[in-house]
Order: sequence, then structure tokens, then C-alpha cells
Amino acid sequence: MGRGKLRIYLGAAPGVGKTYAMLSEAHRRLERGTDCVVAFVEHHDRSRTEVLLHGLEQVPRRRLTHRGAVFTELDLDAVLARAPRVALVDELAHTNVPGSRNAKRWQDVEELLAAGIDVISTVNIQHLESLGDVVESITGVRQQETVPDEVVRRADQIELVDMSPQALRRRMAHGNIYQPDKVDAALSNYFRPGNLTALRELALLWVADRVDEYLQQYRSEHRVSRIWGSRERIVVGLTGGPEGRTLIRRAARLAEKGAGGEVLAVYVARSDGLTSASPKELAVQRTLVEDLGGTFHHVLGEDVPAALLDFARGVNATQIVLGSSRRKAWQYVFGPGVGATVARESGPDLDVHIVTHEEVAKGRGLPVAGGARLGRSRIVWGWFTGLGGPVLLTLLLNSVHLGLANDVLLYLALTVAAALLGGLYPALASAAVGSLLLNWFFTPPVDRITIADPRNMLALAIFVGVALSVASVVDVAARRTHQAARLRAESEILSFLAGDVLRGETSLETLLERVRETFGMESAALLERADDVAPWTCAGRAGTGPPVRRPEDADVDMPVGDHMALALTGRVLPAEDRRVLAAFAAQAAVVLDRRRLREEADRARALAEGNRIRTALLAAVSHDLRTPLAGIKAAVTSLRSDDVAWSEEDQGELLEGIEEGADRLDNLVGNLLDMSRLQTGTVTPLIREIDVDEVVPMALGGVPEGSAELDIPETLPMVAVDAGLLERSMANLVENAVKYSPAGRTVLVAASALADRVEVRVVDRGPGVPDDAKDRIFEPFQRYGDAPRGAGVGLGLAVARGFAEAMGGTLNAEDTPGGGLTMVLTLRAAGSSRTATAPSVAPHATTTERQAAR
Repeated sequence: MGRGKLRIYLGAAPGVGKTYAMLSEAHRRLERGTDCVVAFVEHHDRSRTEVLLHGLEQVPRRRLTHRGAVFTELDLDAVLARAPRVALVDELAHTNVPGSRNAKRWQDVEELLAAGIDVISTVNIQHLESLGDVVESITGVRQQETVPDEVVRRADQIELVDMSPQALRRRMAHGNIYQPDKVDAALSNYFRPGNLTALRELALLWVADRVDEYLQQYRSEHRVSRIWGSRERIVVGLTGGPEGRTLIRRAARLAEKGAGGEVLAVYVARSDGLTSASPKELAVQRTLVEDLGGTFHHVLGEDVPAALLDFARGVNATQIVLGSSRRKAWQYVFGPGVGATVARESGPDLDVHIVTHEEVAKGRGLPVAGGARLGRSRIVWGWFTGLGGPVLLTLLLNSVHLGLANDVLLYLALTVAAALLGGLYPALASAAVGSLLLNWFFTPPVDRITIADPRNMLALAIFVGVALSVASVVDVAARRTHQAARLRAESEILSFLAGDVLRGETSLETLLERVRETFGMESAALLERADDVAPWTCAGRAGTGPPVRRPEDADVDMPVGDHMALALTGRVLPAEDRRVLAAFAAQAAVVLDRRRLREEADRARALAEGNRIRTALLAAVSHDLRTPLAGIKAAVTSLRSDDVAWSEEDQGELLEGIEEGADRLDNLVGNLLDMSRLQTGTVTPLIREIDVDEVVPMALGGVPEGSAELDIPETLPMVAVDAGLLERSMANLVENAVKYSPAGRTVLVAASALADRVEVRVVDRGPGVPDDAKDRIFEPFQRYGDAPRGAGVGLGLAVARGFAEAMGGTLNAEDTPGGGLTMVLTLRAAGSSRTATAPSVAPHATTTERQAAR
């Protein structure tokens, strides 16, 4: 009997439906007549899962006693004796109770498979051994039960059971996964939306990798050479030069743009093992590509382009990244180069990116004003043709007599060739040398510089004239080509200035860097001064060693108005380049003015916000402060009146009213002062390591006794916070929750540790807040719903969030499962991140007297 087949249902978290899917598959197979039994399935008291067990044969479990408790485990011997065709084994990563035949359940499954029994099992992504550290960093929980990745990889079929985090949390809230008493804790910790989303991504990516392996196997077995672009796979061609680091980083950025992108760096060496690459540089590049999540490959091949394309097609790549060639211009005589060859032969399925780097370009320099317009290699070949060609042709014609007319045409053709290659001067040299050789060797009388026949003189004159004409045409064409290239470069630069700069998409430093690259300079700086005698100051710079004292220190300076100049160092620019430089200088001034206008607008916006705050403060003072003052004055006036004899009970009520009014005034003024300090940025926390259970209970003094319940474990790590600010924040949150909770429903204050942070959750069962209003309730002077004017000025939550952020934490609002609102205060655990110790801001009111409002 052969080995059995393994089918695994993989999920991102408990409750997504793995066991349900496994049992449904068992019923389908049972209907087809397959001998299928339940070896071990745990329904966890989930009614829908339990119903599916009906009608399936279940092998009795083995009972084991450990430390005085009785446990049930998979009875491996009973299943082997039963010998079904298919066995259902739930929770593949489960650790067996000591005394079992195997330590792990996946080892039991291996024995079933070896016996020829097909197995259907389940596992969660967090139980894979290789993902233990990743899952712990996400959830803060270290998984103790794991299964080796190779066990799952060897499965004949892996099926992902997927569910969105929102749907899974709804199932949890409805009690379909855990018991009701565990729902709140689960939703607040492991089953948070962020955790579930990250685990879901891990599961999807892991399954995608397995699918990719199956695809490669299929392509290999069926000899499929055509590229199937199922995912972005980018091959980086390396030469061992320093530009390889740039190519690897560029490929990594391309891979990040697509989900599941992969980078494969490949170095092609000759088959004899000889290489001109630096082993040290290749080692550095290997480390870099592996740090970025890619792989490094070393292949052999005499034909580099062919080897590179074969490798790319073999791994089903979709893109190839190559660097611009480092070869000299004259070396292109020996071939078009690797980049051009790969681009030509890549076909429609492979995209080829040619990336520039520092080894081939020191900037986007404009075409040089003077010098050789045809290129150095063409001029060299032109002079060789113009001087050496007539000599070689003379030696040839001395052995083969073709007649004077044919000789003149051959020399003319040689002169035309020299003109086409090298331009005017090689053609003139060719015409001069050719005419002398024609006169000496082929024009009667020979061996003399004379011409006997006037017709031969005319032929030589026409020869020289044609040569000069052709050379002039070539020179004019070269000049026009040079001018066109320069105008094209200038138009691109001006288009850049008219686009990004005028739309405000370019910063001053970016523009100066573009100036430096365009003209191939070492540095660029924009200098300005207030008047003619004031010292120069640097408004922006780019490059190394820019001139910052005065424009005269630079190699090139371009004035911009009377008190501004663009200064560059590196070389002296020709006069024709200064026109484009002037455009850059003018736009640099525009960018600087725009930046300053934006800064002024930000200051004006801050002033306007301050005015809004002050206006709101005046409105609050006009009503919310006047009401308790009026009550206090009325009570005091009544007590001082001699017209009425107040009883002790009446006097007590009046005094109680005075005390409540004073408390309200103190609370309102405290929140107003807190918000004022937050707005002006004067809150400087004193960060220290403290225990949460030392501070949070003190924040409950301002609420009625029994209205709030604490659930703070003593095992929580210490947090790095300002004790005073934390107490103030928690007091506002708790009082706010108590205010909106229904009568008889207590507010829960719970804390838990998650990785390098601690979360404090304030849970109420009030009316809740819609999603679109959750951010607005943290704005100053916002009171949600129909809160009465006397409920406060709407600063409590704004102050709480401001203090939380000042301590390096966060404060957000979430829905409470079953109705209500949960405030989540996230704090840094001690040792995870330090901040400098600064003087603390002392609270100006006691925590028992603060009022919070939505």
C-alpha cells in the first residue's frame, strides 16, 4: 500500500471555519461512498460544528491522566486498526499529553499517512514554526504549539479558509467562537482588527508561495518556457561593479509596488570560472539583496544576454533590471552591449529597465557647447580614412590599372567616406592627399606634380570641389544635430520648470539638486541678503561644499534681482548654458517665495485656530461658567438673608449647591487651562517607569463609588509615562464613560500587554458613537449628541488625547461588542523606547474634580 495523501485546511485565526470546512468535505466524501472516520475533531461547543459530526463515524478517543486530570487524545492504534480510507484529524499543531505515543499530533498524522490512510487536517497560520517570531511581534503572544513548515509544505493539497476581520469579529461578538464570558477579552486582545488583518496577510502570502511552487513544478514537468505573469518577479543583472547596489534597491522598490513581488539578483560568470568582478563587492551585494527579502544567484554562461534571459524565463520573471553600460563609446564597435541585446531579445512578456547610475553619468549635463559634435570615435575613424585611405588606395591602383576617370572616382568615394565619418577637416585632408597622389602617380606626366591635359585639371578641380561640398554638408548636419539635441535638453528642463515648480510640487532643495545634476556641478546654493551692505545668507543648498558666504566664491554665479544669486561650484559654464541657468535661478526665487508664503499661511492658520479657540472660550465663559456662578451667588444670597429662617437641612442643601457649583467651575477652568497649554505646546512630560496599577486607580476618585470596575493584572510590564498626565487622561476617560453609561451598568477599565506596548481600555455600555464621528469627539468643544450645555465645554477627550500623544502614546475610540464605546489608550512599555527626561508639568487640579465631555 502506498503513502496516504494529506489535505490541510489553513486559516489565519481560530473561528474562520477550518473544522466546519473539513467536516463538510467528510460528508461529501461519505455521500460518494468513501470510508471516512473522525479520528479526532474538537467542536469547542460550537453548535454548527457539532451538528456536522452527526452521521460521521467517530473513533473513540484515548483517555490519559496527567497531574491528576483526565485528558482525551487521538487513539492512534485504534485508527490504525480501523484502517479507514480517510481520517479526520483536527488541530495538526496540537501537543499531546505526556504518555501519548508521540509528542506531537503531526507525528501521529505521519504514521497514518505511512500506513496508507488519507488524512484531512487543520492548522492556523500562527502555528507554523517559521512564523513564530513574526506572530509574536504582531500579537504579543508566543505560540507554544507549532508544527514544522516542511510538514505542511509536503501536504498534497492546502486549502485556505478565509474570512475578513470584520466578519470574524462579528462571529466572535455573536458567541459563535468563544463562550460569552471570554468574548470581550478576546476582542480586546488577540482578535483586534489590526492583528487579524496582519495574520490574514501572512496566511495569504504563505499560500501564494505554495501556489507558486506548484506552478513552477507544473511548468517544469510540461516544459512551459513562455512567461506567465501571475506575480511580479524581478531579475536584477549584476556585473560585480558598485552600481549593483543601486540596481538592487531600484528593483526592491519596483517589487514593493506590487503585492507579493520578488527580487532575484543574478551574476553571470564565464564557464571557465574567470571573472573580473570583485568577490568582496559581490558578497556585499548578496547581503544587500538578502536583507531586502530577495535571493542571490550565480550562474555560468559564455553569452551573458542569453544566460540572463534563460534564467529570467526559467524563474517565470516578469521584469529585468539592468544598469547602463560602463563601456566607452568606441567599445560599441564590438557590439551593442548586454542591455541593448537583452531589450531586443526579451520579447513581449519581459519588461527591461535600464537604470542609470554614478558610474556612467555624473549628471544630466547639457550637450557641450564646443568640441567634437560627431563623437571622438567617428573623428578618429574619419582621420584614419582621410589620411591612410588614399595611401592604401594608391598601392592598390598601382597593381590594377583602371584608367584616370575610375581612379578619380575611387579617390572621391574615399573622400566622401572621410567626410561622412569625421566631418570637414578629415575630408579636406583626404582631398589634399588624394589630389597629390592622383597628380603624382596617375595624371600624365606621372612622377611629376604637373598636369599636361587641361581636362585632367578639370577632373581634379571637380574632385576637390565635390569633396569640400560633401564635407560642408556633413559639418552643417552635425551642427544642426548638436543644436537640436541641445534645444531638446533645454525644452525638457523648461518643461520641468513650467510643470513641477509652478504647481508647487518641488522643494527648493530638490530644485537645486536638479540644477547641480543638469550642469554636472559639485554643489549649488541660493544666496540672499537684505540689502547691498548686509551679509549673504544661504537659503538652500545641494551637493558638497556649496558657497555660503558670497557668490564671488563660486565658479558660476547667476544674479536673481538685486539681493539674490544662484551660486555653483565645479567648473566654469560656457556662455550659452547661462540662459538655462537664468531660468533655474528665477524659478529658485519663486520656490523660495512660495515656501515663505506657505510658512506665513501656516502661521496665519495657527493664529486663526487660536482665535477660534479664544472665541469658543468666550462662548464657554458666557454660559457654562456663568451658570454655576449664578447658582453659587443665589445660594450665598439666600444664606445671608435675614428674612428667612433656614433650617439646618435647608442650609445643608444650599451649602451642597455651593460646593457642586465650585467643583464645576474648577473642572471647567482646569480643562480650559489644559487645552490652552496643549494649544501653545507648553506640555513637557516627565517620562518615568511606573506601574499602571499605581496610577489608574487614582483616576477613579471623581466618579461615584461602584460605577467603575478595574481589571488590571499585576503581571503587566511597567510603562514609560508621566504619572500626572496619565492620571489626568484616565480621569477624563473614566468620567466621560460613566456619564454616558446607562444606570446600573458599570464601566470596565482593563489593561493588557501586547508586544512592546500596554493598552488600557475604558469600556462603557452607552449609546456608542458612529464611525464617522469617532475622530470628531476628540476635537475641542465637541459634545456628541444631545448633551446639555451644562455638561461641560467639550474638552475632556481632547485633553486626554493631547496628554496621551505628549507621552508618546495614542488614544482611539472603538465600538464595544454588544453596544457602547471603548476608549483604547496605548502606552509604551518601559524599555521599548526612551525619551529625554524633562521638567514635569504639575497638575493644577485634583483628579477627583475633573469633568469630561464628548
